[in-house]
Amino acid sequence: MNILNCSCKALLTGLVVLPLTLNAAYSQQLNGEQSYTQEIAGTNLKFDMVAVSGGEFIMGSPAGEEGREEDEGPQHLVKVSPFWIGKHEVTWDIFELFVYKDYEITQSNGSVSAEVDAVTRPTKPYLDMTFGMGKESHPAVGMTQYAAIQFCKWLYTRTGIFYRLPTEAEWEYASRAGTTTAFSFGDDTAGLEEYAWYQANSDKETHPVGSKKPNAWGLYDMHGNVAEWTMDQYIPDYYKRFKNKAISNPVAIPEKLYPHVIRGGSFEDETAALRSANRQGSDPRWKRIDPQIPKSNWWFPEAPFVGLRLVRPVTPPSKAEIEAYYNQKPTPDY
Repeated sequence: MNILNCSCKALLTGLVVLPLTLNAAYSQQLNGEQSYTQEIAGTNLKFDMVAVSGGEFIMGSPAGEEGREEDEGPQHLVKVSPFWIGKHEVTWDIFELFVYKDYEITQSNGSVSAEVDAVTRPTKPYLDMTFGMGKESHPAVGMTQYAAIQFCKWLYTRTGIFYRLPTEAEWEYASRAGTTTAFSFGDDTAGLEEYAWYQANSDKETHPVGSKKPNAWGLYDMHGNVAEWTMDQYIPDYYKRFKNKAISNPVAIPEKLYPHVIRGGSFEDETAALRSANRQGSDPRWKRIDPQIPKSNWWFPEAPFVGLRLVRPVTPPSKAEIEAYYNQKPTPDY
């Protein structure tokens, strides 16, 4: 699944090693971007994107942070280019139009264009992928990383705007929202009740997005509700290559099917998994009950805790680079 080698540097503006100056303060560059609402033409659906200025932050967790895992270090300085990120996790309200062509037609005010109609759709799931947790305003769940990227392609065809998954670095930068604490609101886990749906308060199910407090940058559910896909391959010791260095727009380019990084923790998780620095990897066991041979490229029937959040880079890639990102072939999963 070496699908980003040609396009990743252009999509992210590359990876650059800089002199190390670990500084607890974040430096924000004001770039003049404005947050906006993206409408999906021909429907009544829309979603909000929040402008995030580029800047520097310390990625990873300090050795003394409660719940810290070894894969969260060493801490290193990261520079991130400006981008927009979804105010909320992607909900079924929008994702279901991508899944079911017939449903998209019924929900559209006019005819669906041939370009949209030509986008490859997921195979129809053989079970209820909402897992009975709710659909309207609830985060879409259970899709593979491949399915999440193809959803971005469908959205590009619908809107003309390039959307993609966030990198690990972008995700953590947005989650921290200028903080260096375990959570965006501080270190005290008692505060999670106000900001997150997690094991202690979720009743073992997702909840409508935006029903808890946002972080300082206006982003909801960065902690909990559902974990969120990133672009990166999960490499446990990935941060070690940046020891005593600083890096610009890093990404672990995917080269195999498993594991890929998910971030943020979910309604199923305990407090430690919801920390801004926590990293988790996808697992083939999430498809154990899939009866198909080969197993689905689209669905994780045992991962009701995984969803996605969109990113749009301020500097868009070329059309060829966009196609290289979207038109990847899935790796068969046997």
